[in-house]
Amino acid sequence: TEKKLALISGRTADNPRLLQEVIAKGCTHIFLEKPGAPTVGELEEMAAFAAAKNVAVFMGYNKNVTKYVTLAREFEAQTPGASTTFIHNNAYKEEELPECFERNSEGMLKNMAVHELALLVTYYGVAADTIQDIKADKEFSRVLTLNGYTDFASVGFTITTTAGKTVTVKANRTGGSFSEAVVHVDGVEKFKSMTPDEELEKIVAVKQAENPDYMPYFFLQHDDYITLKERCCKHIVEGKPGAPEGIATIDIAIETLKVAEMLTPKLQEQLA
Repeated sequence: TEKKLALISGRTADNPRLLQEVIAKGCTHIFLEKPGAPTVGELEEMAAFAAAKNVAVFMGYNKNVTKYVTLAREFEAQTPGASTTFIHNNAYKEEELPECFERNSEGMLKNMAVHELALLVTYYGVAADTIQDIKADKEFSRVLTLNGYTDFASVGFTITTTAGKTVTVKANRTGGSFSEAVVHVDGVEKFKSMTPDEELEKIVAVKQAENPDYMPYFFLQHDDYITLKERCCKHIVEGKPGAPEGIATIDIAIETLKVAEMLTPKLQEQLA
């Protein structure tokens, strides 16, 4: 049978309708941009609909395959007592935050920081029912209400799982145009990787100069998204079951949204 792949990269609220439309047009596989849907319930309905039609859904979680994350995970795996902090920055100006909050009204943990939550779900055993403790970083975090939307301008938190695993996330809308993964042992930094590295920074600088109106993260993440799409296409062409290596499935996306929906009120409560 003919294989057809649809790529859905629309507004989050439109994704449930778009998924049904492309399946109705005969698509056998879908590459769905994160977070997939505004709520857990909607994403679960989408997963059930796709499964009933025997359609595989892969998610656009690019940090699952990005170099700086892979390097930090490898170092942590080889280092007893290690714990990783994932730092994610965007380059919004303070005056741009009202528009940012409105355009990304699902909230930071379902939008910008959802990439880090997907890493935690994929690689660190984090799930809504495995989170034992959540501790907000009050010094790092800022909760604002802009244009009627309440969200994090920045948020930091540490999760401890029921298995005893500890992992930290820090996300900042106005922090700049880079991301880092820092591995600590007993509070001492032992390893740090970042994106862009020197080579990528040169490429990003050229593209940013050519397109000054674009957000820098488009250029920063470009090659990672190519990797995701190439892995998905190769997997489909070869007729393999399941998902390609490092690619988040819609089931991982559902658990990621569950974690986001659990964390948001708990963190806002701690930061109030």
